Amino acid sequence: MQIREYSLPPGWFPHESGKVSAFLSEFDVTAGKSRAVIAPHAGWYYSGKLAALAISSLKRDIQIVIVLGGHLGKGSPPLFAMEDAVKTPFSSLEIDSELRSNLIKKIGGSEDRYRDNTIEVLLPMVHFFFPKARLLWLRLPSEIQSYETGKVISAVSKEMNLKTCVISSTDLTHYGANYGFSPKGRGLAALDWVRNVNDANFIKAVENGDAAEVLRCGESEYASCSAGAVLGAMGFAEAEKLGSARLMEYGTSADKEGGVPDSFVGYAALSFL
Repeated sequence: MQIREYSLPPGWFPHESGKVSAFLSEFDVTAGKSRAVIAPHAGWYYSGKLAALAISSLKRDIQIVIVLGGHLGKGSPPLFAMEDAVKTPFSSLEIDSELRSNLIKKIGGSEDRYRDNTIEVLLPMVHFFFPKARLLWLRLPSEIQSYETGKVISAVSKEMNLKTCVISSTDLTHYGANYGFSPKGRGLAALDWVRNVNDANFIKAVENGDAAEVLRCGESEYASCSAGAVLGAMGFAEAEKLGSARLMEYGTSADKEGGVPDSFVGYAALSFL
């Protein structure tokens, strides 16, 4: 069996099962109502609680958890993990090769051979909340076709008679000198703009189900680092008739700093209900 090893050091998430369980102990391990969520993918210190809030809201009667990552620009093929399983602090999490094969036939794709946090950082949570489920690892490009890919995921799941759910992985505005994006200067005014304008507009577009506006905000306004993953979840939710997305909680990395740092990132947990 070929197992995909960690590419991220322990600072991103705990590599010990006991520490993962302790971090997630405040969340309900038995109940959930949604089948599609949006979760952030920064290190757990900054956004782990929001990610866990989203993932724990998923239904538990799931056979395959589909995690949609991003960090891919327009024109990139979808990227699949081609291993048999991925390493987690709870041993290994099996990848469903049949679903992967059937999706590749429909949408194409290439092997994901790259170091990337958008999926890996969420997998300990997936394994904790869904210890008996299998995984599909798929990164989607930031283009409108990813919305249609979400619908294809729904159709193929139904053809295979599978109970699936989707986790879309994205962070929101990356602001400041570290990211080369500072249209509102520095300090409190910049943080307020990110919270109440740039990130708020992106979240509103998701809640309204406006795929074109989600892509525009993500790409033109730099409000999402992985808009393709969000579009995939939106397409899946529409095909499954899950209802509109709703914001569960919002935050920024500045919340952990006790002030306004020169650079910071926005995060949101959303659930389709």
